[in-house]
Amino acid sequence: MSFKDILKNSFLENYAQTQMDAKTIIISMAVTCAIAVYIYCFYRIVTKKGFYSKSFNIALAALSIITAAIILTIQTSVVVSLGMVGALSIVRFRTAIKEPMDLVFLFWSISTGIICGARIYGLAIALALCITIIVLALDLIPQAKAPQILLLSYSAEGDTEDTIEKTIRESTGNCDEKSRTIVNGLVSVAYELRTSDGKELCKKLSSIDGITSVSLLKHDGEVTY
Repeated sequence: MSFKDILKNSFLENYAQTQMDAKTIIISMAVTCAIAVYIYCFYRIVTKKGFYSKSFNIALAALSIITAAIILTIQTSVVVSLGMVGALSIVRFRTAIKEPMDLVFLFWSISTGIICGARIYGLAIALALCITIIVLALDLIPQAKAPQILLLSYSAEGDTEDTIEKTIRESTGNCDEKSRTIVNGLVSVAYELRTSDGKELCKKLSSIDGITSVSLLKHDGEVTY
């Protein structure tokens, strides 16, 4: 008996087809759908982006179901699984993931489909609970307050600048000058600072003689500790 015959008898004939009843398929898909809906709701609650992408959120839920169906199909036939691996290797995803949390939810969705397709439902539920607890717990940890940018325009004549610096330091202990521009006797300065009452600071600065404009900007970018 040649090696080809041994491989055919021990592998292809024994594992080529695996029967999977309808009950198993229904349970797997039902659990996957339930967790997929939970991922959809949790992503909608947790996300803090300025522009919420509903299509991406729907894709997360659909991705779990599709992945579970693929895993169930692979288990039924080795030949089909080899063909599916070859077909999926052609697919190229070129959409850039800009938010780190989007990447977390994407992997969570795929993992849920794989785990439920393998019929390890307890692990899929435990994974959902662990991610929920960790994300919510870490989100409660306070972070450093983001600095603000103060933009001032004032006349270069007189002691206006000394009055401005005194007023700023009375409202905040940390102030760094980032840029300075002088055009036709008009000075434009940008300060980086942290203040708890920006409205009061702007009110005090606008009352100083010589100041033509006051702007206080906030941002939601990364915070330097």
